[in-house]
Amino acid sequence: MQYTLSYIQPENHYIAIEILVENIDAPAIDLQLPAWRPGRYELANFAKNMTRLFAFDRQGNQLQVNKLKKDRWQIQTAGNASIVVKYMYYAQQMDAGGSWMDEKQLYVNFINCMLYVEGRLFEECHVKLILLADYQIACGLEEKEKHVLYAKDYYQLVDSPMIASNALVHKTYQLAATTFHIWVQGEADSLNWPQILTDFKKFSAVQMKMMGGFPCPDYHFLLHWLPFQHYHGVEHQNSTVITLGPASQADTLYPELLGISSHELFHTWNVIRIRPAELLPYDFTRENYFTTGFVAEGITTYYGDLFLARAGVFSTEAYFAELSQTLNRHFMVANQASLSLLESSFDLWLDGYTAGAPGRKVSIYHKGALTALILDLELRQLTNDARSLDDVMRYLWQHFGPMEKGYTLVDYKKAVATVAGKDYTQYFEECIEGTSSLENRLKQALSYVGCVLQTQPNEQNPGNLIVQVVLNPNRSAEAAIHLQNWIGNKGK
Repeated sequence: MQYTLSYIQPENHYIAIEILVENIDAPAIDLQLPAWRPGRYELANFAKNMTRLFAFDRQGNQLQVNKLKKDRWQIQTAGNASIVVKYMYYAQQMDAGGSWMDEKQLYVNFINCMLYVEGRLFEECHVKLILLADYQIACGLEEKEKHVLYAKDYYQLVDSPMIASNALVHKTYQLAATTFHIWVQGEADSLNWPQILTDFKKFSAVQMKMMGGFPCPDYHFLLHWLPFQHYHGVEHQNSTVITLGPASQADTLYPELLGISSHELFHTWNVIRIRPAELLPYDFTRENYFTTGFVAEGITTYYGDLFLARAGVFSTEAYFAELSQTLNRHFMVANQASLSLLESSFDLWLDGYTAGAPGRKVSIYHKGALTALILDLELRQLTNDARSLDDVMRYLWQHFGPMEKGYTLVDYKKAVATVAGKDYTQYFEECIEGTSSLENRLKQALSYVGCVLQTQPNEQNPGNLIVQVVLNPNRSAEAAIHLQNWIGNKGK
């Protein structure tokens, strides 16, 4: 598949896209635009941004196009072995999952706008970008020649967003055999680069140490440093896009930059490669229901800030402040929700990213992080710190990641039981499949590491709580050791 994207009249925000489809041996082919994007489990209707789709033979004769669904078209090939498809895509969505074109940059999440031929998802894809000569490209794909990107197949293509600009700021750091790239589009002068490179290297090293290396030879942080308030990140095969602002508040936002970057980096293992079976491979035409969203997002949310504490980037107090904020997002809103974490994972496709009906659902991010915290501390207490959630993640990585074999809920339960050395059904019944408050279980888990959960009623949401995790001033020397084992020697 050969795609061409043209940077023409950027002030209109329309990307001109052309696809050369060769080796056709059928009277008709179907073209599909993805209905959703990985990392955001809801239908996105990208086709609403498409216009003026036409098909031609190599001599320029127009071919018949029939629209089959809102995001699917059929081309009558008229016996041609190769055809050209042309259309326009409106790119004016500035977040980590969208696309944007203006006089300063071309930013594309290819999942938004690249049609594929049904049955040919595993063919190599080339993307030629018609850009200004001085534009540089930030992307996880290989650029074998100037302004031409290469992907081994469609799945890799749409999991590799790009920014093209003549104002990109580019920094790198090296850990073992992996080169990490930080690309910034926007007001990069406000950033403290020596501190960023030091801190990013620290939390990257901690993640690599826990997981036993890094799964790819290079990784790219693509940061839009925006002039307005914004916070969003999306994980990809060997990259992440982060949109953050306002840039004028760089110092205030720095903990947010660290937190979201650590979170997205851990997704390189958890969900990109340690993937629920229902998402392997992705079906881009419809909802891909799965019940383990609390593993994919909840565990990643828990570890994102914990890695920063283990790396010494966050102090213990700063880590507890972030942890308390995450827990409050659950306890202040959804402590008495009627749906379990398992049911809420399944219902991501229904209303997972909106407030929804009061008291109905829980967040796989917030309650998922809460249940990950409980499991981690309980495993540590059960084994006197010999095993933890770290071992569960390494088990999943070893058994499912490299083999590109998806895991099921049963597989995750088996991983937990294997690490615990005993049946752990009661945890799943109460924390994952149940709807009762986890306040008491959390208090008990925190006591093992010399911490207490301070609670007070939430007057605005009766039945819910306002919580804060703090160190117990009367903690024992033994609890202090457990705390150090949990957060790490540098997390003081």
